[in-house]
Amino acid sequence: MPENTPRQASLLQAFIPVTVLVVMLGTNVYLFGSDSLDGSNQIALLLSAAIAGVIAIRLSVEWQSVLKAMVKSISSAMSSILILLLIGALAGTWLISGIVPVMIYYGLQILNPTIFLVAACVVCALVSLATGSSWSTVATVGIALLGIGQTLGLSDGVVGGAIISGAYFGDKMSPLSDTTNLAPAMAGTDLFTHIRYMAITTVPSILIALGIYLIIGFYTDASGTVGEVKEVLSAIESKFYITGWVFLVPLAVILMIIKRVPALPALLVGVLLGGLFAIIFQPAIVNEVSGIDNNFLRSSYVGVMQSMYGSVAVTTNHPMVDELLTAGGMSGMMNTVWLILCAMTFGGAMEAGGLLKRIASEVIKWTKSTGSLIASTVGTCVFFNVTASDQYMSIVVPGRMYADTYRARGLKPENLSRVLEDSGTVTSVLVPWNTCGATQASVLGVATMVYAPFCFFNIISPFMTMFVGFLGIKIRYFESNGQVLEVEGTV
Repeated sequence: MPENTPRQASLLQAFIPVTVLVVMLGTNVYLFGSDSLDGSNQIALLLSAAIAGVIAIRLSVEWQSVLKAMVKSISSAMSSILILLLIGALAGTWLISGIVPVMIYYGLQILNPTIFLVAACVVCALVSLATGSSWSTVATVGIALLGIGQTLGLSDGVVGGAIISGAYFGDKMSPLSDTTNLAPAMAGTDLFTHIRYMAITTVPSILIALGIYLIIGFYTDASGTVGEVKEVLSAIESKFYITGWVFLVPLAVILMIIKRVPALPALLVGVLLGGLFAIIFQPAIVNEVSGIDNNFLRSSYVGVMQSMYGSVAVTTNHPMVDELLTAGGMSGMMNTVWLILCAMTFGGAMEAGGLLKRIASEVIKWTKSTGSLIASTVGTCVFFNVTASDQYMSIVVPGRMYADTYRARGLKPENLSRVLEDSGTVTSVLVPWNTCGATQASVLGVATMVYAPFCFFNIISPFMTMFVGFLGIKIRYFESNGQVLEVEGTV
């Protein structure tokens, strides 16, 4: 073997950076608590990436190859970072235009604590199903629903869990979703076969989640919220001009995404329309944000610009409403951007040394039955969400790894594509340093570990796909002369 030919890592070498990362992240959470995302987790990711890079170099991987892998990994997240920045700007203009406050205003008059969690989950599911985007759903209707839930006396964690459960159900089942298209492409099946086959595990998972949310609603103490709701409605009325016309903006964004307009231009239009509607319907709020009340043009420009890039806070005579009527703009997303850059650097370094593939390939050796193969695929997808910190990596790499194994065992590709989505897509949002987990925590203003225990759909989905696999329910095999191939060890 030539001296500069990269060698395969041992299992111990592959686990060293992962172990260091897990220990450091756990230490950070213990010492810094929710402030661990302010920088300590980013440092942990960079130091773990450095260790992975050293191991890769010791395996005769050239430094330039390691650097190129890290840059490539970061580049793959650039569209997510741009979307994240636009979501920050969108939150600002939708606040000062009255879109979010009016959503909260009307929502409080329609919903009650008993059915709120179910309604929030269903609404987010429908919007995400129509748009194919869980991120856009959470950043728009999700923010408004969180405000309604807070006013109704529900905890941020359980409301955030209901919002994310619905958003990821819709994203997972929508033909417009990028992950819903990516999974069958990696497995080797077609889109609509994939979606129909996913229903076997996805529908029961969301029904169980809705049942849990309904039970929580029945046991929610709503006493005292009636007076609180009236005070919140009064506070919103005192600051904003309440009109249904502002709903034209979110409807326009949803329509653009349904028409398959890419997310970036669709969100940018939403940001600009939000600013325009703020000038038209909420000039007093614009003046308050800008601090200028004697020059309409100057106030409009400064106020809208400030809402896009900086923090905005509309003050009322009600402390809870003041908390609801705040937005961080693009600048409020910078901690998350920093986290994503560090996470992708770690994923790139691990990829360069072949460390991720080394760990995952070891898992395949232990799969004897169809159930264990599906379970190992689930574990691999979750592993990549934790280590590579990216939803797409958790679909692409396991998809490539397991495709031949599934075919060799007579399993049709839709089996693999379903497992990739049941585990890779939905668990990404449960990891604080994953691009999805970091983004949703920033958008909602609720820490990942606060909402994660209540994301019942996301938690149930991987267990449901393993349950179906071990029981052999609706497992599809290739046929030979009209007969299903017998696969050793399957149920």
